[in-house]
Amino acid sequence: SSPFQASGYTTAIVQFASRFTFGSSPAMSRVIIVGGSAAGASTAARLRRLSEDVKITIFEKSGYVSFANCGLPYYLGGEIQLWSALTVAKPEMLRSRFNLNVHTGMEVVSIDRAAKTITVREAASGAETTHEYDDLVLTMGCDALMPPIPGINRSGHFTLRSMEDTSGIEEWMATKHPNRVVVCGGGFIGLEFAEQMKVKGIPEVHVVELAPQVMAPLDHEMAQYLHEELRKHGITLHLGDGVSAFQEGAAGKGPTAIASDVVLKSGTTLQADLVVLSMGVRPSTKLAKDIGLELAPTGHVKVDETMRTSDEHIYAAGDAIEVRNRALGGDAMWAVALGGPANRQGRVCADHIAKTASPSVYKGTIGASVVKIFDLTAASVGVNERTLKQKGLPYKA
Repeated sequence: SSPFQASGYTTAIVQFASRFTFGSSPAMSRVIIVGGSAAGASTAARLRRLSEDVKITIFEKSGYVSFANCGLPYYLGGEIQLWSALTVAKPEMLRSRFNLNVHTGMEVVSIDRAAKTITVREAASGAETTHEYDDLVLTMGCDALMPPIPGINRSGHFTLRSMEDTSGIEEWMATKHPNRVVVCGGGFIGLEFAEQMKVKGIPEVHVVELAPQVMAPLDHEMAQYLHEELRKHGITLHLGDGVSAFQEGAAGKGPTAIASDVVLKSGTTLQADLVVLSMGVRPSTKLAKDIGLELAPTGHVKVDETMRTSDEHIYAAGDAIEVRNRALGGDAMWAVALGGPANRQGRVCADHIAKTASPSVYKGTIGASVVKIFDLTAASVGVNERTLKQKGLPYKA
């Protein structure tokens, strides 16, 4: 992940589509896309380039489409200074330039496969409406993992997955002026946020990670360089330790924590004025499960190389699907939550919905990712040594 990974790909798709005259393919009356981020936006832009006649409708649960989710920590840290810089394409632009029907604050709550309809609930009023489709594309992404830890939903606790999350953290910081931040989870977003809090001048920043290292995709010895860099810049790491409870700030010494006393399994208690929960993600596949689409053992939606699900009129793309692992080859499958693959998958969806003469196919993901932590950049491609050992595959380290 990088500050502009998802936004860069989506911007490229939008600019690429705008350079072409719309095609003359037969009308495909109604295509509905559920979710308006990377995969959804690229599906819509590509499909509009292929046909000027198709009616394309996007329903997005949040208040934003096509935003730079990888840039959220950098906005909170001040490296990205303008809120508007996080929004790649506003709904008004998508409507005027691409003739897309974009609806934000609208959640798809059910699907009727037999009738080929969806039911949508408006967040503001609670009113529900029904819409017909010829082809449906599911690009709902992932939700933040929220383990059943006592006190996890206390005030001052935030996930960092959306513009709304970012706005909430920004307001909390502006009004509470936190001096002690605890980040639960040592993945991409957790480390980027921890770094940015130090850049912003927060005196005390802790990262709690259940695994013995941060950044799980890296080999253990590679992660040591990140550990050293984080500690060098004043971030305290609690590795191989998990959270057992979040309690009202009274257990520790000194001033009472504004958000929580974070009690670790080791018995250590950390006072926190702000807690960011970055303990992983799970696929947002309730809709797919409810209508009986085939799911992988991990809960991700199963698709073929055309991005079609087990229903011939329903496609899926993005973080919530299972794809081929191109690093391992063969029948190996995995799920990778990255903006680049999501955008490519969206274009494949569009090609097959439009029935182009030479449609593209999605052959899998190699899982290339990169993160910057202070003066160090760490990148990984494919699988790590731990995975190879688990699968009993030969390798050289």
